[in-house]
Amino acid sequence: MQKASNFCLWAMLLITYTAGISSGLYAQNAVFKPHYVNMTEVGGLFGRVVYDVRWSAPLVQEVQNRLSLTIQTFNGVQLKPRLAVGATVGVDWYKTALLTPIAAGVRYDLVSTPKNVHLFGTLDAGYGFNWLQVDGTGYDTKGGMMLNPGLGLKFGFRSGSAMLLSLTYKRQEARVTKPLGWQEVEKWEDRTYNRMALRLGFMF
Repeated sequence: MQKASNFCLWAMLLITYTAGISSGLYAQNAVFKPHYVNMTEVGGLFGRVVYDVRWSAPLVQEVQNRLSLTIQTFNGVQLKPRLAVGATVGVDWYKTALLTPIAAGVRYDLVSTPKNVHLFGTLDAGYGFNWLQVDGTGYDTKGGMMLNPGLGLKFGFRSGSAMLLSLTYKRQEARVTKPLGWQEVEKWEDRTYNRMALRLGFMF
């Protein structure tokens, strides 16, 4: 009777050990399949602006802090467990310009933890369009090149989705044509918006 119980015990241990090895081999041999991924974020664009004070003599410049709203969505393909590529579409509300950047984008997981928290790098490069901009009389706002690199944290859920928190640097170019003054032939201003973007969102 004692030998039978010992045999059953050893058999159970062997089955458990074999099952553990099989599951480990299955996990290692599992084939990753590329799939669609969406990252939608909303946040603020933080920056400081130097501007000329009108009618000041001699010319006086002042500095102001600026905060603008930004929304963007990344749609692409998760090519590898750590790498996703796709396109980013957004809307940025600057003080006197409403631009719609469209860009090629890359997302890459740099560091992962056992608690399903990932540090990822992000890079978007493209062009900001003026499709939603409404100008006053005599003004004409055009968009320009856009670059947006940065880092973020991804807090994964069991469902496969995740919460996102990112901090990036955003450079957006624009040109504004202004009403002509006395004896002026042309009048325009080249702008470069340099902003830190803090965003919160979700990945699906």
